[in-house]
Amino acid sequence: MLNQRSDKVELLRIAEAVAAEKSIDPEIILSSMELAIQKAAKTKFGSENDIRAKIDRENGNISLHKVLTIVESPENLDTEISLEHAKKIQNKENIKVGDEIFEQLPPIDLGRIAAQTARQVITQSVRSAEKERQYNDFIGKKDEILSGMVKRLEYGNVIVDLNRAESIIKKEELIPREVLKTGDRIKAYCYDVIRENKGQQIFLSRASPKFMEKLFFQEVPEIYDGIIEIKSSARDPGSRAKICVISKDSSIDPVGACVGMRGSRVQSVVNELSGEKIDIVHWSEDVASLVVSALAPAEIQKVIIDDQNRKIEVILTEENLSKAIGRRGQNVRLASKLIDFEIDILTEKEESDKRQLEFKEKTEIFVKNLEVDETLGQLLVAEGFSSVKEISQASLDEIIKIEGVDQNTANELKERAAEYLVKEKENIEKKLKDLGVNDDLINHKGLTPGMLLTLGEKKIKTLKDFADLSTDELIGGYDEKKGIRYKIEGYLEEFALTNNEADNLIINARNIVFK
Repeated sequence: MLNQRSDKVELLRIAEAVAAEKSIDPEIILSSMELAIQKAAKTKFGSENDIRAKIDRENGNISLHKVLTIVESPENLDTEISLEHAKKIQNKENIKVGDEIFEQLPPIDLGRIAAQTARQVITQSVRSAEKERQYNDFIGKKDEILSGMVKRLEYGNVIVDLNRAESIIKKEELIPREVLKTGDRIKAYCYDVIRENKGQQIFLSRASPKFMEKLFFQEVPEIYDGIIEIKSSARDPGSRAKICVISKDSSIDPVGACVGMRGSRVQSVVNELSGEKIDIVHWSEDVASLVVSALAPAEIQKVIIDDQNRKIEVILTEENLSKAIGRRGQNVRLASKLIDFEIDILTEKEESDKRQLEFKEKTEIFVKNLEVDETLGQLLVAEGFSSVKEISQASLDEIIKIEGVDQNTANELKERAAEYLVKEKENIEKKLKDLGVNDDLINHKGLTPGMLLTLGEKKIKTLKDFADLSTDELIGGYDEKKGIRYKIEGYLEEFALTNNEADNLIINARNIVFK
């Protein structure tokens, strides 16, 4: 295929034809041919030689040269030459030590083995170039919807043919209970493209909320044009989903635009998602209004927002409870993901009982630790005090404002609070010592004595133990298995740390332990 007796113009035509078929640069084919000729030439003239092959891009002529480097005292005559000898060969006076000279070699006739080696080199180069081209093609399609045909099913995963490449939809990225067969044409969201030795890996998803968002992007021109923005979305694939939208043009209703005339636009998305029911929610900067919309069709009586801990309490009537929670907690779970707040739903009676219990517990803390009567304890709670530390830190004026509390009583309360805190600190230090909590954990910035005591009781005794924790293990969170949401109890959940605070505590510990 690659000997000098071949039609030289045909050589260039072959390179162009292969390049066109594989959608790669013809220069890559010609370079691989040169490499193959060099390898075959080394077989004939000796592998110890530095041989270069060059194919003329205009006429297909092949030239072979042995390369020699000019040195003062040659040691390897196969690759080195003296300056004096080089001047005789080149007949040039301006060459110097360090230059290279090119000694022309006669054309070679590729034998069967050499031709086979050349073919392998070219094939390998073409495959590498094809893989690189495919990777470059698809890395730009990440975060887009791709269409293809189901090629085969493997262990619950679906292999999709995208014409010039294959992709995979893992089992967990499929819509549950959706039946796909070989030959079906499907759409899916491309969430990752990874370069690997055997070629790129293209990962698709039909279960991702992003897939639904991109479908709306295709179906709703106002979203495509940027007039309507998708703020967030949440899905229970194959069952129900929520999407939050806002319009930058006050004259356009974002919910109506997404629904379309007689529901045509949203129905197209529903059909692609195998009948998944979709709630379209109007975004609002007011979190209370947003949670009310997100929990529709339930009617909400009251919303209590804890911005610091990103928690919301929703109070409603008994009749609206099942609507707000939804089947197996689906409605509240999706609403929680949609607005990125933990939502706790209470009936009016449950809220009343909870407030009474909290009031009673705080009152008992003051009665026990400050040695006051129940009436004074209740007055302190009613005025917003929730801990002995808050009493200690409050000014006398703040305490005297409480009805029935004079200056002497206020002074006495602050003194008792200070004494209690000193005694509590001593008790905690003793308990920490008894539990075997190390000084490196005790001295870790941001951990209070109460936190340290709780950690010690949970067998977290060293800074390394603490550094090995995850955020969910520290402050709690939620996990989901088979559509059911599970609560993860956190070691320090009672201390109401935020996600950022917990992350910083763990990261700082890891920086110290693993530096």
